[in-house]
Amino acid sequence: MLTSRVIPCLDVRDGRVVKGVRFQGLRDAGDPAERAALYEAQGADELVLLDVSATPEGRGSALETVRAVRRALGVPLSVGGGVRSVRDAEALLAAGADKVAVNTAAVERPALLAELARRFGRQCVVLAIDAARCGEGWEVVTRSGAARTGLCVLDWAAEAEGLGAGELLLTSWDRDGTREGYDLELLAAVAERVRVPVVASGGAATAADCAAALEAGASAVLAASLFHDGDLAVSDLKTGLRGRGLEVRP
Repeated sequence: MLTSRVIPCLDVRDGRVVKGVRFQGLRDAGDPAERAALYEAQGADELVLLDVSATPEGRGSALETVRAVRRALGVPLSVGGGVRSVRDAEALLAAGADKVAVNTAAVERPALLAELARRFGRQCVVLAIDAARCGEGWEVVTRSGAARTGLCVLDWAAEAEGLGAGELLLTSWDRDGTREGYDLELLAAVAERVRVPVVASGGAATAADCAAALEAGASAVLAASLFHDGDLAVSDLKTGLRGRGLEVRP
């Protein structure tokens, strides 16, 4: 059995961790470096840092925040927000990121994924997909859910894999911050369509939710509110997953 990963997420704006519901109503959730150190001490396998205001504000990610988190962190770090070019990715990697995540810019110019994969290797390229229910399927949304693209999530996931994405960070826009559990149907459909790892995001409230996501086909579970609000420590979540027969790292 493959070992499943547990990944806390830091959504960052103006140098602070924030959290909301469906990307709206953001509230302060602490200092990024302090949160990163806490989650690593609790057993986090990786960390994701997303600059949620970079794309709406038309700028790159806040590099000083990335540097501060890197200084506090020993586990792998993925960083997204405002990545529009190879140069943007280079700046994040130089600041301490191990992987770069792209979303809006890749939807607008898919060739970006191929450019990043050629320059850094596909293991470094994460495609973040924000998926919203649309009829019988799911539609890709961008710009923090403000833009509906009309693009089928399953088709986009498959295309992105072909272009060079080495991992998919799949967020259910409908479940984000709601504590209603992951969209298991979405996870299963995407995991069946691609061969690269799929990270489940959006809706986690309990260890049972995370176990269900892994059993639906996710390679890793990502959560934010669950950890930020102190409902469950990373170590407690891992204990809960082991109790359900899932293999996780110490």
